[in-house]
Amino acid sequence: MEDELLRSASGANIGLGLIVLISLAVPIFASGFQTLEVAYALIFAIAILGLNVLTGFSGQISLGHGAFLAIGAFTTAIGVKTLHLPYLATIPLAAMICAALGWIIGMATGRLEGIYLGLATFALGVATPDLLKKQTDLTGGVKGLSLPPVTSPFSAVTDDQYFYLLCLVIAAVMFWLAANVLGDRTGRAWRAVRDGELAAAAFGVNVGYYKTLAFALSAALAGIAGSLYGLATAFVSTDAFPVQLSIALLVGAVVGGIGTIGGALIGGLLTEFLPIYAQQLLLPISKDLANAAPGAVQGMLLLIVLGVARGGVAGLISDGYRRVLQARRPEVAAEVTTESAITPSPV
Repeated sequence: MEDELLRSASGANIGLGLIVLISLAVPIFASGFQTLEVAYALIFAIAILGLNVLTGFSGQISLGHGAFLAIGAFTTAIGVKTLHLPYLATIPLAAMICAALGWIIGMATGRLEGIYLGLATFALGVATPDLLKKQTDLTGGVKGLSLPPVTSPFSAVTDDQYFYLLCLVIAAVMFWLAANVLGDRTGRAWRAVRDGELAAAAFGVNVGYYKTLAFALSAALAGIAGSLYGLATAFVSTDAFPVQLSIALLVGAVVGGIGTIGGALIGGLLTEFLPIYAQQLLLPISKDLANAAPGAVQGMLLLIVLGVARGGVAGLISDGYRRVLQARRPEVAAEVTTESAITPSPV
């Protein structure tokens, strides 16, 4: 058992090391446009991480997560353009505002579950862009708000490389914080609530508090992602946050691996790159097929995951690694048996 745990830990460390090496190699070997694409994937990964906390670990479905991205993006846009704040200061500000709104919404929907909670969050995703569009003095209405591009303070680093490294650092901190929270008492309470609210309450878990806390943390992560998204595009408009974005984030969470931290990173990569490559593959065949490719491919992947791999891509990777360990275990056991047979008894 100890050997199995050591092998599992070493495999996790190897995987983490590969992710770090690839992440650091991106700005060196990729072009500026490709580096910015990976930065978008990291932004979506942060948003999906928040959705994973809410849905995968605490068992609350959300079909309107794009609303918090919109609020985070407009918080940064208003902070930079109207209040003349440094753009770095608007990122935690967006997190705090979205966390407060998430807490309020979590309290309001605390008694809802299942399809009713899904419909309530769906209404949030539909209504938020329209509400923001009406506040023309703050949000610019249909014209939106333009932002100055993020520039690198270092001469050796280009603007795209600097923004990518900024997203990488923020994403690493968010994933580290999420891993620590989910491995602590709070994470155990969320999993207990997800598996059964009555049983969790019977064991002394404050179900209402932890459900609201999950909503607040999830909204804060989405606010950070929205803030970075606004800085990446240098233009914030309500049209950039339709309800389809919320659905795409949920599909990314499920396909990547719901209820796993690594699945959020995989989901972010799929959310960014899958529509792009699907359109490129189908564009020579038909322009109409290329336009319909992103939604169609996402739907097909969702059906495949629900039917074949409930754990998503992260679950498939974990199962594959576990099977490799199980295949090697008989060989190790045979070697140990041979050595014990050869070694003479000291008695």
